Amino acid sequence: MAVSVIIGAGLPALFAFGVRALAVGAGGSAEVSGDAGKPVMKLVAWITFALVLAVIAIGLAIIISSGFGYKVSFEHIFPTFIKK
Repeated sequence: MAVSVIIGAGLPALFAFGVRALAVGAGGSAEVSGDAGKPVMKLVAWITFALVLAVIAIGLAIIISSGFGYKVSFEHIFPTFIKK
């Protein structure tokens, strides 16, 4: 249940943080305060988006692999598919 709450609410919150970081990185009219952009925040935003996409891809891999009779193992750093 805890994982579903973290992924169910945490992933959209992480995506929203990425959108906000992208606005801070752009600055000007994209930012509420109108301050100058901070290029580091653009990098933070893209890293956040990459993390969200990676979690989605791993979740889809787990769901799809179970339909084909495989399971995903995390014994090593990278997920691997193992026959059930």
